[in-house]
Amino acid sequence: MGQDEDWRLQGQEEYLLGATLMRKQYKAWSEDWEHDHCEFCRAKFMDPHFSPEHERFISENSDVLIEGYAVQDRRPDESGGAVLGRAYRADGVIERKELSGQRNDYYWVCPTCVVDFAARFNWTVLEAPGQNA
Repeated sequence: MGQDEDWRLQGQEEYLLGATLMRKQYKAWSEDWEHDHCEFCRAKFMDPHFSPEHERFISENSDVLIEGYAVQDRRPDESGGAVLGRAYRADGVIERKELSGQRNDYYWVCPTCVVDFAARFNWTVLEAPGQNA
């Protein structure tokens, strides 16, 4: 299979070309945004410190990742309808939360996809302080 035929490629060039990725532990963004997925293969990232239930789920599901590569200084354009801050009321209605500044760690990439696509996407890949490659 050629590189352009890889099922994981779905237009990520539009927002990830030339990005900086930093290796770090995944942390839940909010009470209602407690996991993310790899932008390429959809592998799940979860925060084991979010709740005892999350910690147990992660321990029972070895495919769930607790660290990976977070894209720095990029987030979706909210003018296109992206909801970056959200909270659910008791009646289930979504309310917007205000966000300030750039949002690091919005997009996540798993280690396998970083290896597979770093050159193609011209990424700068950084290791978090105190971590070894």
